[in-house]
Amino acid sequence: LQDEETRKDYDYMLDHPEEYYRHYYHYYSRRLAPKVDVRIVILVTVCAISVFQFFSWWSSYNEAINYLATVPKYRIQATEIARQQGLLNRSKEKGKNRRSKEEIREEEEEIIKDIIKNKIDIKGGYQKPKIYDILLFQILLAPFYLCKYIVWYCWWIYCFTIKGQEYGVEEKLYIIRRYMKMSQSQFDSLEDHQKETFLERQLWIRENYEVYKQEQEEELKKKMAMDPRWKRYRRWMRNEGPGRLTFIDD
Repeated sequence: LQDEETRKDYDYMLDHPEEYYRHYYHYYSRRLAPKVDVRIVILVTVCAISVFQFFSWWSSYNEAINYLATVPKYRIQATEIARQQGLLNRSKEKGKNRRSKEEIREEEEEIIKDIIKNKIDIKGGYQKPKIYDILLFQILLAPFYLCKYIVWYCWWIYCFTIKGQEYGVEEKLYIIRRYMKMSQSQFDSLEDHQKETFLERQLWIRENYEVYKQEQEEELKKKMAMDPRWKRYRRWMRNEGPGRLTFIDD
């Protein structure tokens, strides 16, 4: 009876002894109620999600490296770099230290993958995972990011709205990315020549971007019109379609 709620239940039982089942319900509901702190549950959940995120990103990154190791362009370059560094020109081992061809092949494959990891900057969803990108650190660093954004936004308003300064390259690319509704990682995964095209066409100006967007939509429609798979799909939708009702007797 140290808890206030249980004391109320006890007093109610003394005043209403005839409500037998109600008393048992309150007793067992409080007896079997979970005693775990909600904050601990939330913390454990966030940590579990963060661990899953990190290992999932590592798996995607390793898949990207394994794929690039099979692309002739990158494999030839990596092999040439390995030869220049003397990693593939080792003398053959003799005696007890002699290894099988399979072991040598596996070692060479790991050397090529290591060179690809160091020389190629993978961007987008398959980039190398960073510990600060997981959910736990994002939550802990949220106040810092918020303050940083407020300072940046005030600087933007002061420089380009109040003082009327011209946009730099980074500012122009930022505006273009916002128009395209792309995340930073998605925009970074674009080729450099694509970004140069954006700057040449002055897509940070809204009118120019609308023209570019219309051109891209028209080009996509032409590609879809020429794609045999889309032709078959449109033919199927026109002739049959999903779940089409008819009154023809079987």
